[in-house]
Amino acid sequence: MNSGSSALQNEATIVDLIPALRAFARTFCRDKTDADDLVQETLLRGIAHIDQFEPGTRIKSWLFTIMRNTFYTKHKVYAREAPGVNDCVSARSITYGDQEWHIRSQEVHAAIGKLPPQQREVLVLIAILGVSYEETASICGCAIGTIKSRLNRARMSLLEDLGEASSAAAVEPPTHAPLPFGQSPGRR
Repeated sequence: MNSGSSALQNEATIVDLIPALRAFARTFCRDKTDADDLVQETLLRGIAHIDQFEPGTRIKSWLFTIMRNTFYTKHKVYAREAPGVNDCVSARSITYGDQEWHIRSQEVHAAIGKLPPQQREVLVLIAILGVSYEETASICGCAIGTIKSRLNRARMSLLEDLGEASSAAAVEPPTHAPLPFGQSPGRR
C-alpha cells in the first residue's frame, strides 16, 4: 500500500474516533464548548502530523496522547494568564429537573469532577471508553501498576463521595423503587 492511501485510511480512522475523543475531552473540560475545542485542536494536530504516526501502533492511543499533552500545555498557559475565572457566573452549570436519575447523574458527575486529574483520566479511559490498561499506561506515560492503582483509588473515592458501602450497592436498584406497571416483586 502506498503512503497516499495509508494517509487517507488513517484520516478516515481519525474521523471514526471523534466520539471517543469527545468523551475523553470531557474528562478535561467541564464545558462542552471547551471540550469540542480540545477535540478540534487534537484533530488538527493529529492530521497535521499524521506522517509521525507509527504504523503498527494504535491511532486511538496516539490521538489520546496528543489530546492529553495539548490539554496540559494549554492548562499551564491558562493558569498563568487567567486569574479569577473560577468565580465567573457564566461558568456555573444550569439547573435541570429534579428527577431522581438526573440528580444521581449530577452527583456522579460532580464526584468524578472532584477526582484528581490523573485519577479522573484513568477512570474515563478504562471504565468509560474501554481502553486497555496497556494503552492507558502508554497514553499517560506511566507503568501499568500505576494505572491500576489510580483506577482503584478513583473507584474508592467515588464510592466514598457517593456514600456507597460497596461497588455492588452503587449499581443495585433501590429496594423501595416502584415496580413497572403489571410487575410483582418476584418478577423484575
